Amino acid sequence: MKEQTKVNVPIWMEKTPTKAIVEYNLEASEFGWEIAPGKIIQAWGFNGQLPGPTLKANVGDTMVIRVTNHLKEPTMVHWHGLRIPAVMDGTEVVQKPIEPGEVFEYRFVVPDAGTFWYHSHVNETEQMEKGMYGALIVEDQTDPVMDGEKIIVIDDMKLSAENEFTKPGWFAPRIIERHDGRQGDTLLINGQENSILDIHAGQTERWRVINASSARYFVLHLDGREFKIIGTDGGLIEHPQLVTEVLITPGERVDIAVGPFNEGETFPLESLAYNRSTFLKAKRETFATVKVGEQKHSVVFIPETLRQIEPLAKQDAAITRKVKLSVGPSLKDGMSFLVNNDVHVHDKPVLTGELQVWELANTSLMDHPFHLHGQFFQVIEEDGKAPAYMAWKDTVNLTPRSKMKIAWMPDDRKGMWMYHCHIIEHHAAGMMAHFEVK
Repeated sequence: MKEQTKVNVPIWMEKTPTKAIVEYNLEASEFGWEIAPGKIIQAWGFNGQLPGPTLKANVGDTMVIRVTNHLKEPTMVHWHGLRIPAVMDGTEVVQKPIEPGEVFEYRFVVPDAGTFWYHSHVNETEQMEKGMYGALIVEDQTDPVMDGEKIIVIDDMKLSAENEFTKPGWFAPRIIERHDGRQGDTLLINGQENSILDIHAGQTERWRVINASSARYFVLHLDGREFKIIGTDGGLIEHPQLVTEVLITPGERVDIAVGPFNEGETFPLESLAYNRSTFLKAKRETFATVKVGEQKHSVVFIPETLRQIEPLAKQDAAITRKVKLSVGPSLKDGMSFLVNNDVHVHDKPVLTGELQVWELANTSLMDHPFHLHGQFFQVIEEDGKAPAYMAWKDTVNLTPRSKMKIAWMPDDRKGMWMYHCHIIEHHAAGMMAHFEVK
C-alpha cells in the first residue's frame, strides 16, 4: 500500500500546547449496509459503517487521522467546521486526492468545542450520498451538564425499487436534479430508516444534530414539544433559545437540549414542510420515533449564559466584499450556478488580522446554504435586521432575493480556502470560490 507524502505542519501549530494526541484510522471502501431489516444498499463509507465512526477529542488535543482509500476512485476528507491549517482542510487546492491504495495522514489541533463532521470532498455528489461522512465531536470542561447525549446525523437517499442508487436520466431529469439538488425519499437517521430514539422520563439530553444530506432542508420538530437551542456550527450560543422547531440546512449543525418528558410518551422526530422553491413539493416527513422510558433522576444544569460572544462588528459596519449567488441560463447544462456572475471563481485574497465584513446576496428564486471553510463568522444583519441571537457560524441559509452581512477575522492560518453553496449539486455546478488568506 502506497503512502502519500505528508504535508508539513506549520511552525505555529507545532508550538501549540496540546492535552493529548488522539489517533484514528479511517478506511474508505464499498460495503453492504442494512438501512432497514432486509433492505441492503451498496454504500460507500468509512470503516464499513454508515455514518462513519464518530471521532472525539477534547479542546487542545492533536488529532492524527490516517485515511486509507480502498475505493476504485480518488477521495479526500474535508473537516467541516474545524479551524485547522489550510493544508489540512481537504480540498483540491490544498491537497492531492488520495488515490486508490494510498494512505494520507491528517494532523491538526482542535481549538474549539462543538459539533463538527467530516465528509468526502471529491466527486461529492456521488460519494457523499452513498455514505462518505461521519461526526466529529470536540468536548470541553465548560460544556453544560446533561443527563445524556445523542448524535443525530440526518441524510436521505434516492434509491430504486431494487435499493440501488438511481442515476438521473438524460436532459430533463438531469436538469431538475441540478436545479433542486439531489433529494431522496429514503429518510435516514444515523444510517437507518424508521429509527427509535430512547430517552428516560425526567431527563434532559443534548442532541447534536448534523445535516449531512446533499440538498434537504430539515425543519426539526418534536410534535410541538418545546426544546432549547444551545449550540450551532461554532459551538455554544450565548443564551439558550426555547423553540418548537429549527431549520437545519445542508452542512449546518444544531445542538439542542431535549426533555424532560413523561414516562410512556411516544412522538415523531420529523421535518416540517419547507418550501425552498424547487420542483419538489414541500411536505412534512417523519424520520424517527422518540420513545420515553422509565423515570430516572436528572443531574442536568444548563446555565442562562452558556458563553460570552463579543461582536466583531456593528450592524452598520462598512462592507469589505460583496458575494452574489445567482442562477443563470446555460446552453450546455440548462442553468448555471454562479458566484459574482461566474462559475468556480478565484476570488481576491484577504489579509491576516484585517476584519472582513461581507455582504452575501442571493438574487435567485431559491434558497442557498452558504458555507465558509475553516473560519467562523457572525451574522450581523439579515435583510436590514439584527439576528435573533449571537452565534458563531460556518454555514448559513440565504433565502431568495435576500441579503446578509457577516463578519469574520482572518487569523494566521495562511493559505487557500473556499466558500460555496452546500447544496452539493449547486457547488459542483459552479457556485463556489477559492480565496487566499495572506
